[in-house]
Amino acid sequence: MSDVRTGVGAAELSFEPSSRQNYWARVDLAGRAVVVFGGGGAALRHVGALLHAAASVTVISREAEATVDDLAGRGLLTWEQREFDEGDLEHVWLAIAATEVATVDGRIARACEQRRLWCIRESGGEHHVSGVGRVTLVGGGPGDPGLMTIAGLDALRAADVVVADRLAPLSVLAGLGPAVKIIDVGKVPFGKATPQERINRILIEHAQAGNAVVRFKGGDSFLFGRGGEELIACVAAGVPVSVIPGVTSAFAVPACAGIPVTHRGVTQGVTVVSGHVPPDDPASTVDYEALARCGTTLVFLMAVSTLPAIAEALLGYGMAPETAAVTIADGTLAQQRTVRGTLSTIAKDVAVAGLMPPAITVIGSVADFDPAAMPHRTSPDDPSTAAMIRPVGANSDITSR
Repeated sequence: MSDVRTGVGAAELSFEPSSRQNYWARVDLAGRAVVVFGGGGAALRHVGALLHAAASVTVISREAEATVDDLAGRGLLTWEQREFDEGDLEHVWLAIAATEVATVDGRIARACEQRRLWCIRESGGEHHVSGVGRVTLVGGGPGDPGLMTIAGLDALRAADVVVADRLAPLSVLAGLGPAVKIIDVGKVPFGKATPQERINRILIEHAQAGNAVVRFKGGDSFLFGRGGEELIACVAAGVPVSVIPGVTSAFAVPACAGIPVTHRGVTQGVTVVSGHVPPDDPASTVDYEALARCGTTLVFLMAVSTLPAIAEALLGYGMAPETAAVTIADGTLAQQRTVRGTLSTIAKDVAVAGLMPPAITVIGSVADFDPAAMPHRTSPDDPSTAAMIRPVGANSDITSR
């Protein structure tokens, strides 16, 4: 510290050096091994960003929330169900200490220091409460973080608590402040799931405690996202609530596979259907006979396991077997896969290809869309486009016809 005096009797001034700042750097982790210790919300903050960076991720935790369980089941990361061992730090480029147990995270950080291995330790800093006490329902879009809305990102950055689903673009969580609490409420098909009633209580309780709460999910909250139920619950509890729509995967995923769900001269409409229950299930309220003859593009969400029954029902109600069909898994993400077929083959094609949820199936003429075969229109009434859809049997990404 230095003193500065400016004349007789002048007040003594002092200069304090600025506090030490961390050095920020971008690290290329593509293909490199990273180990994450912890399976809860603190770990989730990093897992999504690491996968988006194409790192080879291993999660080590005896227990894990639904999202880590789902990512492991889909083969996107490795989950070892056990406690930390110092041998885990061999042959890795980066370690994340996010067990949410201070003593364990401290041990991990010290072991990394001894090995001169970079370690990011979740600070577990004091949780910030803004005092606003409200809920914002944010649709995160189809998967790629670049397809989130600006309003959605702004809401996340202003949040005290983020209640996240497994299909939200989780990589954006890494950019939130360390005091933001992240709660994983993912729902895995036929696996771990947080009941909707419990999710509603989480939103309300944290908002009533004065937090700015963001309910963060994939796609659009109001298209098979139970956003309406959460809106009703917040209003009933007297909690201020607002909605930020998201880009729906029902249209964005086909688009990223080069498929317009409507196309002039081909189809004048699109019908979006939840396929989470088969047509003959008492819980199904869908009129498949009407779907088979409606003439619109059919877009099915949550229909991987039920696709055989759906195709059989549509065929049984008279839809042509040669009707084009396509299934897109992990749409907009680096691992996106597309399987093309016909109504009579698509269920088998998807099974043979080993596609897993999340996936979207499009049935109708546009499923064979080939922009290279499309003529330039000279008249707005020219119907010739309908004749230029790729013929059955043409080459495609993965085809079995």
